[in-house]
Amino acid sequence: MLDFRRTHWALWLGAAVVGMLGHTPVLLAQIAVSANDNKLMLVNGAATVVPNPAPDTVAIIDLKQFPPKILAEIEAPASVVGPPLSVAITPDESLALVTAAMKIDPNDATKQVPDNRLSVIDLKASPPAVIATVETGKGPAGLSINRQGTLALVANRSEGTVSVLSINGKDVKNVGAVPLGDEKTSVSHVAISPDGKTALVTRQGDSMVAVLAIDGTKVEYTKRDLTVGVSPYGAAISADGTLAVVANIGRGSGDNDTVSVIDMTVKPVRTVETITVGQTPEGINLSSDGKLCAVIIMNGSNKPKDSPFYNDHGKVLVYRVEQKKLTKLAEAPLGHWSQGVAFTPDNQYVLVQNMVEKDIMIFKLDGSKLEDTGQRLKMKGGAAAIRTAEKPL
Repeated sequence: MLDFRRTHWALWLGAAVVGMLGHTPVLLAQIAVSANDNKLMLVNGAATVVPNPAPDTVAIIDLKQFPPKILAEIEAPASVVGPPLSVAITPDESLALVTAAMKIDPNDATKQVPDNRLSVIDLKASPPAVIATVETGKGPAGLSINRQGTLALVANRSEGTVSVLSINGKDVKNVGAVPLGDEKTSVSHVAISPDGKTALVTRQGDSMVAVLAIDGTKVEYTKRDLTVGVSPYGAAISADGTLAVVANIGRGSGDNDTVSVIDMTVKPVRTVETITVGQTPEGINLSSDGKLCAVIIMNGSNKPKDSPFYNDHGKVLVYRVEQKKLTKLAEAPLGHWSQGVAFTPDNQYVLVQNMVEKDIMIFKLDGSKLEDTGQRLKMKGGAAAIRTAEKPL
């Protein structure tokens, strides 16, 4: 506990000193936000609609102490469908945006249909509260906010578009959409470069990553598509803008799946490496300094118990990022149907979500060891997506 606090305050003090010397300080995330889905449960490998489900929730987590603690958990629509990146936080940590890809079918309570809602949550209110609901395209899933805090891009899985949202203080508006294909394209997530000029869009349906050009709220498809692995899903771009990582979830057929590395420094940007990581890399994220990459693999934990590909736990894998290559550093077992992952500000701890257990596990990264601290943050719904604010360097 003391090591975590001392490290955090040392980093904060160092940033403050640099600021006083007239240089731009390195800002650290203070909170994480978890989106939690109560509509689906796993029944022997099958995602099943919960009868009369409780409302979905969004939890705000304090990262300034160890163990991290839940500051508030409020009701807001969320969904486990899509990559576990369906929440984004403005750089000043004043707002969270949470998408709801699916909802209960009003005509058949045993099924889900695409939703089109994005909740705007005021994180500075006491308690935090949903202050607006913005209509997006069908099936909004992964989204990102630029590091300038003025723009959000949302992947609409059920119609093949990316919604463009302007952000002005607490005012969030839908100002347009970028078409990338039809619903079979299954756009899943959007990652925005630190300079706010480029975005990468994963397209699970046709196994491509589309490149968008951004100028203010004008967002255009460049027609440049990157070849990665099968079914690209989650993605992240490093804070220095030099590289991106993409999780390719494959066909769910029991084969080992992959993560691709994209070089963002060359023109045009391009895929430079793809490595094998294991069954179904659901979650992916980079540390704030870009030196570590965490990957969550379901590892067959979401399959029927009689499947030859079933394993009774997921895995978190941590890779060292050097010269645009990933080298495996550590791994640890998880719960079941594991989802998103986030680093604490000092990169000493890793938070991982388990959908079945409805909790967040906390691991300590000590050199080449990833140790389960035994700490759990219990959610009021299935932990489906997690994010910290993407800060400017």
